[in-house]
Amino acid sequence: MTTLQRDPYDGTAGRPVTLDRREGPYGEVVLRRREAGGRAVHEIIANGCFLMDTSDGRSERLLVDAALAALPADRPEPAVLIGGLGVGFSLARAAEEPRWGRITVVEREPAVIGWHRSGPLGEISAGALADPRAEIVEDDLLRHVRTAPVRYDALCLDIDNGPDWTVTESNDSLYSPAGLAACRERLTPGGVLAVWSARPSARFERALRNAGFEAVRTEEIAVARGVPDVVHLAQRAA
Repeated sequence: MTTLQRDPYDGTAGRPVTLDRREGPYGEVVLRRREAGGRAVHEIIANGCFLMDTSDGRSERLLVDAALAALPADRPEPAVLIGGLGVGFSLARAAEEPRWGRITVVEREPAVIGWHRSGPLGEISAGALADPRAEIVEDDLLRHVRTAPVRYDALCLDIDNGPDWTVTESNDSLYSPAGLAACRERLTPGGVLAVWSARPSARFERALRNAGFEAVRTEEIAVARGVPDVVHLAQRAA
């Protein structure tokens, strides 16, 4: 990992400090830090678009919890694929749950992986990364979903601000009929697809049903103001 680069201001009064800025395989990714409520908050920015920060994490935790709750309670050691490492909340939540078996995280940005393995985001993910059930795969999510030699009981996807608000144009194909069909085929019978979104999408719900998913529904996460975050849930037929 390269040496973290700091801006010449200190991040006080809510002003962000750029800790690292890199050109990755899909554009620019930036790690920033700001002070909020007397503590440091880290942010990930991709191609100028805010992705997520460490201020809360409720949405990322619900993504994993809702997928597990939708699985049959008697399914032994279900395998979960987390699409997008982000700031690490989803991975950390999965590792806290002893019921999960294999925990695979697919992340396409080597910089994000480095910020966890030897950077400040390790504060959230270090314990999970040490869990023998967990592995990080550096790959494009859709490519992994199409080609992985194994199936998963749950796919928990958080790589965009939602299916209607993608970070890069190439991500659109994940939410296309072909992309959703690939997700369905990567799931075991009765497996769960969970997709985080910064806003509800009736269009995406229709796309899930058209792709052959069952039990399509949306769970909301209240926010301080504005439209609630949501997790879209759907299941492959048993």
